[in-house]
Amino acid sequence: MKNVLIINAHQFYDGISSGDLNRAMVNAIADNLNRLGYNIKHTEIEKGYDIDDEVEKHLWADLIITQSPVYWFSTPWIYKKYVDEVFTTGMLQQLFLTGDGRTRQDPAKQYGSGGKLTDKKYMLSLTWNAPAAAFNDEAQRLFAGKSVDEIFAYNTANYKFCGVDILPSFSCFDVMKSPDITNDFLRLETHLNVVLTN
Repeated sequence: MKNVLIINAHQFYDGISSGDLNRAMVNAIADNLNRLGYNIKHTEIEKGYDIDDEVEKHLWADLIITQSPVYWFSTPWIYKKYVDEVFTTGMLQQLFLTGDGRTRQDPAKQYGSGGKLTDKKYMLSLTWNAPAAAFNDEAQRLFAGKSVDEIFAYNTANYKFCGVDILPSFSCFDVMKSPDITNDFLRLETHLNVVLTN
């Protein structure tokens, strides 16, 4: 059985971010995964959610995908609130992890090795105003050679901390100044086929 939870982390801002592209990306992800035989559940954070239901969705899912715009080099604040609420509840119920992995009896155990979600995978999909050329190039002033995955390590770390395998992220670049959405959808299909069959 292949189960996927798709989280739409978009937050509306009048005049700059209506959410149409992120909804289209969520739909494209769902369409591609339907073709691959996945069962799909959705969460649209902006529409509200029940924390316990979200914990259960994470336990049900084999694959979790967050689709998010990039606001000021991060996800919208409502996504951080969602993570704080859902992951803290999953921790307190000892469903996501048993602790940070370390014990006084075995000090060699690594911090971040106490996760219980070891049979799951996580993927981040982003929409950026930044162009693709801004990444993986030490000559670029802002990111100085860093990749998208390095910049968003804070986002994937909470899943990794809980034992989840992290898949390479997907990005739509330059979506405000020079969008190429048709090609983005084609790249997304290829990306999903590659990361989910390896």
